[in-house]
Amino acid sequence: MTDAAPPINATSAPSVFRVEGMTCQNCVRHVREAVAAIPEVGSVVVDREKGTAQILWKPGQEPSVDAVLRAVTDKGFPIIAVRDGAESPKSSAPWWNDWRTNVLFAGFAFLIHLAAKWFFDLDYNTGFRWFSFALATLVQILCGGRFYAGAWRQLKQGQSNMDTLVSLGSTAAYVYSVSLLFSGSSAHLYFKESIGIITFVSIGHWIESLVAQKASGALESLLALAPTTAIKLTANGEKLPVAIDALRPHDQIIVAPGEQIPADGTVDRGTSVCDESMLTGESAPIEKAPDVPVYAGTLNLSGELRIDVSDAGPNTALARIIAVVERAQNSRAAVQKLADRISSVFVPIVVVVAITTCFAWAFFPEQSRTLHSALSVWLWSPILPAGAWAAGVIHFAAVLIIACPCAMGLATPIAIMAGTNVAARNGVLIRDGQALERSGKVSHVLFDKTGTLTLGKPTLSDTQWLSDAPDRLQANLSMLHAIAEKSTHPLSLALCQSGHPANPSPEFAHWQEIPGKGITATPRHPADSHPWRLGSVSWLVAEGIDHRQAESFISTQRQLGSTLVGFSQDDQLLSVFALRDQLKPGAREMIQTLKQMQLGVGIISGDHPSAAQHIAAELGLTPETVQAQVSPAGKSAVIETLQQDGNTVCFVGDGINDAPALEKANLGIAVRSATDIAKESADLVLLQSDIQTIPKALRMAQGTLRTIKQNLFWAFFYNAIGIPLAALGFLSPLLCAAAMGLSDLVVIANALRLRFRQF
Repeated sequence: MTDAAPPINATSAPSVFRVEGMTCQNCVRHVREAVAAIPEVGSVVVDREKGTAQILWKPGQEPSVDAVLRAVTDKGFPIIAVRDGAESPKSSAPWWNDWRTNVLFAGFAFLIHLAAKWFFDLDYNTGFRWFSFALATLVQILCGGRFYAGAWRQLKQGQSNMDTLVSLGSTAAYVYSVSLLFSGSSAHLYFKESIGIITFVSIGHWIESLVAQKASGALESLLALAPTTAIKLTANGEKLPVAIDALRPHDQIIVAPGEQIPADGTVDRGTSVCDESMLTGESAPIEKAPDVPVYAGTLNLSGELRIDVSDAGPNTALARIIAVVERAQNSRAAVQKLADRISSVFVPIVVVVAITTCFAWAFFPEQSRTLHSALSVWLWSPILPAGAWAAGVIHFAAVLIIACPCAMGLATPIAIMAGTNVAARNGVLIRDGQALERSGKVSHVLFDKTGTLTLGKPTLSDTQWLSDAPDRLQANLSMLHAIAEKSTHPLSLALCQSGHPANPSPEFAHWQEIPGKGITATPRHPADSHPWRLGSVSWLVAEGIDHRQAESFISTQRQLGSTLVGFSQDDQLLSVFALRDQLKPGAREMIQTLKQMQLGVGIISGDHPSAAQHIAAELGLTPETVQAQVSPAGKSAVIETLQQDGNTVCFVGDGINDAPALEKANLGIAVRSATDIAKESADLVLLQSDIQTIPKALRMAQGTLRTIKQNLFWAFFYNAIGIPLAALGFLSPLLCAAAMGLSDLVVIANALRLRFRQF
């Protein structure tokens, strides 16, 4: 990976700020980026409709309210620190200053003007001209006020934005019409155009806000999953309703059937099945029994559960998932840098182009009309304003309106928002926009073996009892179980399943586990006072145990990649057990899918070469694609070698020892069983146990990246075509305002296609 990831959760109480003047998603982005750049900030959620910014601070950091106020003010937006707490304040904006009211009032005024022209022919009626002036003035003040305020705030900061262009365009048509009216001229007035510009831009913003809410639907659904209260079981057995914030580790809570689980924990009593689909993307209900973990926000479907709380509030798995999705939506892809550089100088250049257009039509009307007529043969023939200055002002306004860079600013964030939400619904967490971008360039996918491609726990695959042992088979099995059950080693746990518990279980005068070798035990019973050993065959041989009778079995099993455990009494080898890790269901199909995607696939494992090669053969991989007995640092070196050859490497792992490789890879993917450090190092985190999610995760990330590129192409194409057409008189201000709103909708709709795409 190329960027260090910030913390994905914060534990301090959120702070809420009221932010005024956010008129579009670009404004939201500017506020969000300004706040996110503050070192103490863990995550920030900016809501344009409510006019709020809610901030979660990094663990251990003091809230830096003054820094937030300065950062947002420097971007030209008035901001007030409301209070600490998650409750959102109401916006202080007047009741009439919202997009829906803008649309209704300005739209009504616009329809009056259309009716007056089309049905009553009142365009040149003196009384209606003055009525039109009054109506246009109200629209400019009431509906255009937010554009003027936004433009003024940006101007004070030495900046400009979409509000600047809309204000200039609408004002030009309005002021020109006022000058004609008060001068007594009978020329056509353009109050309808000034009203129409505000109407169409407001419609675009209103629809944009409605559709953008759908794009963030998955995150809102996740936020709605967490209950606000829980039923706590007191020391005397009383059931007491408490707020989630009051829960502490090891509290006991009761969850009835049909209720959402309010905190992470383990089942203490009861059995049930839970719907974890919104958390992991897995549709099948998960059985719950004592000692099985449960997660906040999941739904208890059947029986009542008593749960021992481990984490609540901001420390739950749900809260961490929400934080990852929020951070991804607040991030930006590197491909956006070009758009950012263009946008930083775009508005001033457009103003210069608009002024040039105005002067060209006003001072060189014949030449301008001649050029327009020549091109109209190939395009179309709109009706031009009658006078030179009228044409100059109207085309000036058209250039300003068509050039509004809203679609350019929306292109990346709306696609990231939609893509990360779709991924979250499918049990895939995408860390940031840079991860999306890197996913589109992946050429090789490398896997850790144990716990990633395999189940991560050995199972007994074969056994050889030696010829002189069958008469004591039952007794030996019982002793095997008695020795192994005292150990927590994975191999011992696997062998316990094959042994038979002794009844009563023998007592040992001596029992010792030797790390990396095995177990020695001596029973207290005098008849069985000889030492027993259970451990690696190489250790038993070193202890003088004769293994020649089992040489053929040992050789065969080593070729199959088995781990060999011997069992002996005194100096006699009784049996040899072959244990192997099993492939996860669907692993072979997943590897084949990646190959079909034209990706290079390989395994980097710390395991013995024979074990790694056997797993590779089961997966359909060739020996040269496997590297075994590789240390954690060595995994990073393997990845670096591939990168030096010009490859973009994705690494999939699950353990602490995978963290360096996950960090070194261009794209790191951690599976559901990943430790916390592996998740922190990964770009994508899979919340499903189904390993076939990996190709799906890559396709989702790549699909989102394609959408970003398509959106940016459309935004640039729209402006590249629209500005010249407006300057040459082929687009009216009204058509430009409608086209500007349409361009936003095209970008948003293209992003929303991700919600319905099958990956």
